[in-house]
Amino acid sequence: MEEPHRRIRALHTASTITVHQAYSPEIGLPAIRDGGFPAAWKPGRMTWIKPSFMWMMYRSGWGTKEGQETVLAIEITRDGFEWALRHACLAGYVQGLHSDRGAWQRDLKRAPARVQWDAERDLHLRPLPRRSLQLGLSGEASSRYADEWIMSISDVTPLTNEIHALVRDGELDAATRLLPQERGYPAGEELLAHLRP
Repeated sequence: MEEPHRRIRALHTASTITVHQAYSPEIGLPAIRDGGFPAAWKPGRMTWIKPSFMWMMYRSGWGTKEGQETVLAIEITRDGFEWALRHACLAGYVQGLHSDRGAWQRDLKRAPARVQWDAERDLHLRPLPRRSLQLGLSGEASSRYADEWIMSISDVTPLTNEIHALVRDGELDAATRLLPQERGYPAGEELLAHLRP
């Protein structure tokens, strides 16, 4: 079966979906320990969650970028994730999808969530011809995420380091075997119609 150009790829169960974020140890380690974000985490700021593990690897440089050394796998409720999608706006204006640029700007300003479709990445962090979803949360969405949706927070920094070492050593098959087994998330058309460029 041919891979769709845009798809939400993630680990998911009947009631949860796993997303990824990377933080400094000052935020990441307490989050792992306590199962929630510490006071240093600011709910008022836009926070981006990434269902795709490989997109998180690209964004964080395999957890080597400053302030992104602690890589988290965060299991959240599907109800919360889908609430965010329903209340999201595309991060960029798309002619034909939005009535005009002004309408899109108004929607974006009001929306507590925004969506970007970014190129999925291979083990060398090169872009692939398909796109994965990034979901930005602010305001009400960010607060709900931190206070209501999180079921568990896991430290995947050791896994990140292990896969990265295998890639550096040219052991791509071994690296691939360690990747999370992400699959297409069953988001119906009514959930994504307003988010497809």
